[in-house]
Amino acid sequence: MDKKDNKNISYLSFRLGDEVFALHVGKVYKILEMTPVTEVPRSPDYMKGVINLRGKVLPVIDTRIKFGMSPTETTKSTCLLVIDAEIGEETVMVSMLVDAVQAVMKIEDDKILPPPSIGNRYQSDFILGMTKVDEKFVMVLNIDAVLTSDDLIDLKAINAARQTAEKEEAATN
Repeated sequence: MDKKDNKNISYLSFRLGDEVFALHVGKVYKILEMTPVTEVPRSPDYMKGVINLRGKVLPVIDTRIKFGMSPTETTKSTCLLVIDAEIGEETVMVSMLVDAVQAVMKIEDDKILPPPSIGNRYQSDFILGMTKVDEKFVMVLNIDAVLTSDDLIDLKAINAARQTAEKEEAATN
């Protein structure tokens, strides 16, 4: 009998509104308290701006908007999940704005049920499956499907705009 590595079945749960989502802990780089976000002009509505994490500029995605919900209202439990997402052939580090991080939970693969047809409320290609924890459904995300190649183009444009702004600022100082 071979034992599964516990890390393979560990998921981080977080809340968006009344809904609970989970993503594989292997995708989570860091959890940050809310920090000031620098807005980037002409970015998509779900792109709140950028933050600086140890010299790396990371885009901040309002996960609620990305999932078709109302924008996030910052509270003391609002935080940023810094994740590694596979977009096309590239691995991109981004930060996701979430209402609250809840817990690390173990979810066996056989406990993840296929997602039901849930209409337009959520784009179901984000949803890997559903599981029940303490009598409440948790949506398990395919985080790589949350961001698309269009998002990667937007991220590159945002980084280019930021670099141009930094050069202009340095030239005027």
